[in-house]
Amino acid sequence: MSWSFPIGRLLGSELRVHATFFLLIAWIGASAWMAEGPASAIVNIAFILALFSCVVAHEFGHALMARRFGIRTPDITLLPIGGMARLERMPEKPGQEIAVALAGPAVNVAIWAILAIGLGARTELAALGSLEDPATGFLSRLAAVNLFLVLFNMIPAFPMDGGRVLRALLATRLDRVRATQIAARAGQVIAFLFGFLGLTTGNVLLLLIAVFVFMAAAAESSDVALHARTHDVPARDAMITSFEALAPGDSLDTAARALVRTTQTEFPVVSPDNRLLGMLTRAAIASGVQNDPPQMRVSAVMATDIPALRLDEPLEHALDALSQPAVPAVAVTDARGIFLGYITRENIGEWMILRRRSRP
Repeated sequence: MSWSFPIGRLLGSELRVHATFFLLIAWIGASAWMAEGPASAIVNIAFILALFSCVVAHEFGHALMARRFGIRTPDITLLPIGGMARLERMPEKPGQEIAVALAGPAVNVAIWAILAIGLGARTELAALGSLEDPATGFLSRLAAVNLFLVLFNMIPAFPMDGGRVLRALLATRLDRVRATQIAARAGQVIAFLFGFLGLTTGNVLLLLIAVFVFMAAAAESSDVALHARTHDVPARDAMITSFEALAPGDSLDTAARALVRTTQTEFPVVSPDNRLLGMLTRAAIASGVQNDPPQMRVSAVMATDIPALRLDEPLEHALDALSQPAVPAVAVTDARGIFLGYITRENIGEWMILRRRSRP
């Protein structure tokens, strides 16, 4: 996700913080400082950090459960409205999706139990209305928030956890695309309700949540539909076969001239025996021309971790690979590994347009 910064790795996932999260911390600290002084600011910032530690634990609940089904979680990003675990793919079996969805709230239940039962913190949802009041008690506020996170996340508003459970239950009787469409529509209806409440009460955070839920529901529905359309389509049907390739010994100056001469935004770097060594993007060429000597070889600045598919593999696998960060293209090879072409996000979109037009 753009505007996010890595802060370390934990349990196999990279932890990232979105830049806007620091604005939230600054706003809370400044508000508390002006209202009650520096001591209140420190307590409130400490509470927000503890709260978002619980949010991160919630996301790791999803990640660790997904790992049991062979699904990696490359990164977890902390946002002002919560956390987001980016799974490399969602489990397609309804039972697995339910388990992954419920694992996050289960972590918050465990945290609440430790605070309320183990440490004796009082749990009153009414404390949510005075989270900024230190008199309520640090642990009591934290216990109440964890209970609230469970209830809030189980609202059947896709793509929240409750919405994913709803989609999985629907998928036991409907196809996955139709189940996703229904769950996404339910999420958008609830997003409208959130937005209305946010407008009438002046709650900016509720408005932000409404916008996020609405857009994420639409994006998930579109993504699932696209995966369904590409499931039985071979990669050869959408690959680019007319392109200009570069040799690893070519200079950046040669690549820059090729960029001007052609309409390509990615240039395969191919060995003499027609095997892909890497991919040189337009951004890498522009950066290299500005910062590196023109004689520098393209092999020094190309992206080398390029996923590859066979000609007859499903195009859906290319979609999964292209959803990962820093993947400009997916190579297509024959059974011997000879490079034949490549697939980008843009030409999948063009293939979709042509496919719609060709339908009677």
